[in-house]
Amino acid sequence: MSFRVVRSSKFRHVYGQALKREQCYDNIRVSKSSWDSTFCAVNPKFLAIIVESAGGGAFIVLPHNKVGRIAADHALVGGHKGPVLDIAWCPHNDNVIASGSEDCVVKVWQIPDGGLSRTLTEPVVDLVYHQRRVGLVLWHPSALNVLLTAGSDNLIVVWNVGTGEVLVRMDCHPDTIYSACWNWDGSQLVTTCKDKKIRILNPRNGEVLNEALAHEGSKATRAIFLRHGLIFTTGFNRSSERQYSLRAPDALGDPIVMVDLDTSNGVMFPLYDPDTNLIYLCGKGDSVIRYFEVTPEQPFVHYINQFQTPDSQRAIGMMPKRGCDVSTCEVARFYRLNNSGLCQVISMTVPRKSELFQEDLYPDTLADEASISAEDWIGGSDVDPQLISLKGGYVSQAQSTQLTVTKKSNVLDKMAPKAGVGGGGGGGGGPKSALSAPGSAGASANGSPVTVNNGTSGGGSTSPANNGTQQITIGGVSEQQFGELRTKFEEEFRKLKAIIVKHENRIRSLEATVKAMTDRGLTDAVDGGLAPAAPSATSSSPAPPSSLPPSTDDATHQQQNADDGGHYHNTSVGLEGV
Repeated sequence: MSFRVVRSSKFRHVYGQALKREQCYDNIRVSKSSWDSTFCAVNPKFLAIIVESAGGGAFIVLPHNKVGRIAADHALVGGHKGPVLDIAWCPHNDNVIASGSEDCVVKVWQIPDGGLSRTLTEPVVDLVYHQRRVGLVLWHPSALNVLLTAGSDNLIVVWNVGTGEVLVRMDCHPDTIYSACWNWDGSQLVTTCKDKKIRILNPRNGEVLNEALAHEGSKATRAIFLRHGLIFTTGFNRSSERQYSLRAPDALGDPIVMVDLDTSNGVMFPLYDPDTNLIYLCGKGDSVIRYFEVTPEQPFVHYINQFQTPDSQRAIGMMPKRGCDVSTCEVARFYRLNNSGLCQVISMTVPRKSELFQEDLYPDTLADEASISAEDWIGGSDVDPQLISLKGGYVSQAQSTQLTVTKKSNVLDKMAPKAGVGGGGGGGGGPKSALSAPGSAGASANGSPVTVNNGTSGGGSTSPANNGTQQITIGGVSEQQFGELRTKFEEEFRKLKAIIVKHENRIRSLEATVKAMTDRGLTDAVDGGLAPAAPSATSSSPAPPSSLPPSTDDATHQQQNADDGGHYHNTSVGLEGV
């Protein structure tokens, strides 16, 4: 008789190891907000952490190579008027991050490759719809530029960031929304609410497909979709003991597994790795990270181990699999912040003796390319996310790191465009237009669509000439019509120039005449209209010039001057007979 004592799993010996302090990030003023959020977001390029900031909300963005002690005056992303509550990197563009704040506004930012050299205050686009604070931002896993936001106004809004418009508005929640998560292909949405219920929604129309009681406790609950369709939740029971559960979407009210963990007040955040089916539970205020493996075998959720630290954690972020080091069999990497301001980097590794690529540990993982456009997704198409192999290390397949926003026209706004709307920002004392600052996007004053193409620049530059070009189409005028207008104006300019040149020639002729007359001593004749008297041998006094009849040449010149409107033409001055 043979039986298996220990469950066979390649992740049974996963262990965590914290990097040395000089390889971590120190002196970070992590946010003291009481909102239940991880306060941290990570991707293969940057680490973003919500920090304390006077006069509004801000978060810090650090390239991974900028380790050590962070300067107190380090550049921030600080355009919000209230504390930032949640941040999320775009899965299809490692330079784009979204943030939600207590000021009811969602902002989307473009971060240059080298990081920030000065504080960034101008976002690519502002998404304004919520009436109360926005505590949740979440990108679609496969559709390009589709962003979900949830606020304390009990609304879930799905945006098309590429146009800045609202795609879907969902108002099926009676109270505060604690969490939301897309399924694998983004065709469904699972949410948890303060009314203790868990709901599965159709994200295209807000229809509730199924709902049930999640956890009986009154504290915050969270739920995530697993890759193969099951739902994992964390919450509290009536005795305020923390628990987790595993549920099937068609039987939400009957959990497959419901396990009590411990007694603590901290909300547990489930961080999921779809490649390995590992779930990491990280509680706010905890000093441990527990990790579990989900399998089709009883009891379905298998406890593996925990990583213990002496300090309690304030915020935590998980690196996507394409940012892990495959050469050391690293299956997960966490960025854990404690109250002292230290961001500790923790590497989860599977011990292997071979240095070859371990295909069983690294199946194809999520790529940084979108599978479908926002228009196709809202039209009803569902496509699985793009996958890439990590063999040989991660290499970005993205062709561009630019986020282009095209604002839809506003038919209610019929104001004529102001002069200089498309010019460089910074001048003028009036209210700032939608195009007066780089990185912002909006409709022109007459409601026509405006396209802003943001270039990558160093650290929050405010010069449109440096940040990119602004292409404007106003009033439906085509490029051909603009060309005809330009030709017409150029012809007018040519005629004006010819007139100016003609007057310049006349001025030069006058100056030459005056100079010649001065040289001959005739300046008085020009000024007074009289010619000097010539000496005479027979008369002691000169005869008055007015008594002399005008010569033929003089009459001719006078007639020419009259014809020319009083302009003086120089040939000679009639002195005959004097």
